[in-house]
Amino acid sequence: MARNRVNVAALYAALDAARTTRGLSWRQLAGEVGVSPSTMTRLANGHRPDVDAFAALVQWLSLPAENFMIDPGADAEGKPTAEPELLVQLAPLLRARSDLGEEDVRYLEEVIGAAMRRFASDRDSPVG
Repeated sequence: MARNRVNVAALYAALDAARTTRGLSWRQLAGEVGVSPSTMTRLANGHRPDVDAFAALVQWLSLPAENFMIDPGADAEGKPTAEPELLVQLAPLLRARSDLGEEDVRYLEEVIGAAMRRFASDRDSPVG
């Protein structure tokens, strides 16, 4: 489920709704979030925020960042048209584990990679 673009219109609409509900000006909202007022102007003009501003904005909204992400590789129902590589998905999870050292992570990546290559080879081989 690789979503790699920010839906600026949806983010701006959510911010505007929260801002209105809380009775804030855009400048006050920017102050509460910890971003510059020009960030709000850029959003209003359809420009994507930088990653730090995006993180601060979704945290202020108390909403998951995924709510504001667009997946250009999805079908009409939002299902991915291509599955990301398993090791690409697993690498950050393995590296985040406090009980695994760097050598452990490399070993697991090698083992999983070898298994995935074997599975792919088996799928591509004609059944005899």
